[in-house]
Amino acid sequence: MGEARNVFDRFTAAMTRGDIDEVASLYAEEAVALSPDGELRGSKDIVEYLRPFTEAFSDFRWEPLYSHEDGSSALDEGWICGVHTGPLPGPDGQPVPATGKSIRVRECDAVTVEGGFITSHRFYYDQMELLGQLGLMSG
Repeated sequence: MGEARNVFDRFTAAMTRGDIDEVASLYAEEAVALSPDGELRGSKDIVEYLRPFTEAFSDFRWEPLYSHEDGSSALDEGWICGVHTGPLPGPDGQPVPATGKSIRVRECDAVTVEGGFITSHRFYYDQMELLGQLGLMSG
């Protein structure tokens, strides 16, 4: 296992424990992330984007489907799962109160690691699927 896989696995473990301080320690200060909500610049902004997920889903967990590492890059595909037990920012920025509903949303992450820190992180998940599973979309 190379450095990229090691750092990324530590990230995943910290997210599932809800250890946002450990998550923060894994990002380079100047890291950049691309999420369905747009680009995030700097470790502080990235961590503040991730924090609500660890707070809104009491049993946040990751079900892996596929992992890959190549040099300084690692990729994970799988499912993010949990029960919505706390507020979560909605698409309009307003908090969505806990629904008590379970989610299982397909997701893919790709990271680049340099010097033991994540310098680039790309999150891919379907926001409409997440909102639908929370019962926030009429269909």
